[in-house]
Amino acid sequence: MTPVLPAGVAHRAFAEIDSTNEEAKRLGEAGEAGPLWITAERQTAGRGRRGREWVSPTGNFMGTLFLRPQAAPRKAAELSFVAALAVHDAVDGLLPPSLRPALKLKWPNDLLHEGRKLAGILLESSGIAGGELAWLAIGIGINLAQYPDKVEFPATSLAALGIPDVTPMEALERLATAFDRRIAQWRDVQGFAAIREAWLTRAAGVGETIIVRLADETFEGLFVGLAPDGALEVRIPSGEMRQISAGDVFFRRASH
Repeated sequence: MTPVLPAGVAHRAFAEIDSTNEEAKRLGEAGEAGPLWITAERQTAGRGRRGREWVSPTGNFMGTLFLRPQAAPRKAAELSFVAALAVHDAVDGLLPPSLRPALKLKWPNDLLHEGRKLAGILLESSGIAGGELAWLAIGIGINLAQYPDKVEFPATSLAALGIPDVTPMEALERLATAFDRRIAQWRDVQGFAAIREAWLTRAAGVGETIIVRLADETFEGLFVGLAPDGALEVRIPSGEMRQISAGDVFFRRASH
């Protein structure tokens, strides 16, 4: 199946590759202009955030969107939330109405269904050229047919939810269309403010106690919201508001 993608968006498909993000890096160094979706049926070295292994079985969606965002690094980082909304939009359109309310976004960039991980996002980029990020790779994995067990955060798949026949190319079409729409919203006059508001309406755990794990500490606090730049806002027991730009979030109700 040849996917139908938005105008001006290219696609390269691989039967097997080390990682679609690694291919994006190679293309970036070779001068690729983008936007370009890179997909693979199998990955031999798929990875998630902080170098964790990303299990990549055949039948799931494994892809990377390669972009030259024409934005400074801080601005380009907002595309993490753009991507999360696009993944939510794409998967929401595949679910029957009864299953849609349980579809939530977990900071910084996971998609959950009833608290189980259904999709993940990994952003990687190059250096700065003329004050702008040279290129950005947005890696996305969606559990269509299978999901890993014995993982730190419980997972699920569309097949496990009773939707067994979604192909990776169908997922790509929906995802590419959704991303095209969301990045246009990001570039509009309201910019990230509209993206932030849309993300918060789909967020898991707002108003609840969460566990935040950083490189050098772990603490609990109340998930209050997002700062204007997308940082996680957490009120700790002392009453102090902390803003977190990078870390892992767990829900206390599920940690037992």
